[in-house]
Amino acid sequence: MLRVPKSLLYFVNIVGYGKDSIWEGTQGYLHMGKRIGRRVFMQVTAGTTLGVAAMDVIGAVPSKPLHVGVIGTGNRGRSLLGILLAMGDVQVPAICDIDLSAAKLAEGMIEKANQPPPEAYTRDEHVYQQLLERDDLDAVIIATPWHWHTPMAVDAMKAGKYVGVEVPAAITLEECWDLVKTHEKTKVPCMMLENWSFRRDNLAVLNMIRAGLFGEIVHCHCAHSHDCIDHWFFDPQGNMRWGGEYLVRRNCDQYPTHSEGPVLSWMDINCGDAYATLTSTASASRGINDYFTRKFGPDHPNAKRKYKQGDIVTSVIRTQKGKTIVINYDMQLPRPYDNRWMIQGTLGLYSESRNAVYVTGRSPKYHEWQSFDPYQEEFDHPWWKTMGERTKNISHGGTDFLELALFLDAVRNKTQTPIDVYDSATMSSVIPLSEASIAKGSAPVKCPDFTRGQWKTWKRRFAIV
Repeated sequence: MLRVPKSLLYFVNIVGYGKDSIWEGTQGYLHMGKRIGRRVFMQVTAGTTLGVAAMDVIGAVPSKPLHVGVIGTGNRGRSLLGILLAMGDVQVPAICDIDLSAAKLAEGMIEKANQPPPEAYTRDEHVYQQLLERDDLDAVIIATPWHWHTPMAVDAMKAGKYVGVEVPAAITLEECWDLVKTHEKTKVPCMMLENWSFRRDNLAVLNMIRAGLFGEIVHCHCAHSHDCIDHWFFDPQGNMRWGGEYLVRRNCDQYPTHSEGPVLSWMDINCGDAYATLTSTASASRGINDYFTRKFGPDHPNAKRKYKQGDIVTSVIRTQKGKTIVINYDMQLPRPYDNRWMIQGTLGLYSESRNAVYVTGRSPKYHEWQSFDPYQEEFDHPWWKTMGERTKNISHGGTDFLELALFLDAVRNKTQTPIDVYDSATMSSVIPLSEASIAKGSAPVKCPDFTRGQWKTWKRRFAIV
């Protein structure tokens, strides 16, 4: 029998009321919501101010709501906060951000959701520890700059709070091990919020792989191809944001987890196989300087700055069972968004960029691509069958809601989160491993085994229903 998170059932009831029951999204953040039934459900303005209006309760809400603290209330933090507030069975009594304006916007969202004003922790960078000392929080969501992810997650586990931490969960090998060792000592789950693991198409492909359609899996390609110069690393006026500082200091795959998200379950990593070695090669750094020269002129400080980060990083992982994975970092050159997932086995393959498959014995034309669409319908994962079409226009196509609903279901039932600390550390480890390989002239580096050999006996656990 399919076990559906209570948060998901409640939300589907809410968004299913009335023909206009959808949210619209832009660039991954919630914005202006449409009418739901008799009342306005949510209004969000371009990722800056979000407000949740009073809502009709359609269906039963669990009698005891979960209490979640949010650390980091910038654009991403407020996007996740908006989803939490919409669930109906979640209260947010505490928030933390040293940016007073960001904290104020989050406070307004919570009050407009008819919840009591939250306690806002804003004093300094370490005030989050006071939030973690509260005895009324079941879990915390961390959406801060990268260098704070591991320290905050470690402190949260030590405080007995379930952790949902934004990507990447760690940026050094030491931090990866800190997460694993703290979890093993405290037994508190820690989940990196890698939303692409929950994409509808990726989960359908996972079902196809587990049904044996592609035979024995041999190879995978994945990428994070996303021009982020003018909004993530720098603002539109050309000022460096916190993420841009990494481009000056490091040469690595800065952001591999959106590439790897579905790949770990596709290839049974940490449950039958494991990363063994990695090699990485970086191109020269040209794109950032060219962008600033074109946009602001050759005398702009950022046009003349030296960046350590290469424009394209290509990493190749060989697994313990002899499979290979190619991961591309591509975030500094003009291009449309693309993940370029491709998974290949002894009987066929899937290509995300083509939206196509070739399956021996099933594809009607010999060695010709076939549309993925009928396979998406046939192998749709139960999580998405439950959600249906109603939430597809929520932040990141509904994946953000699904991952939070499943995370909170684990919190409520005191079970393991769908992405565990071992997978979180494995995905994050590509950052420092790629940096080490590049520094050694693309020499192979050994991948740590965060499971300490348990991958040999652990069974599949992600997306099992």
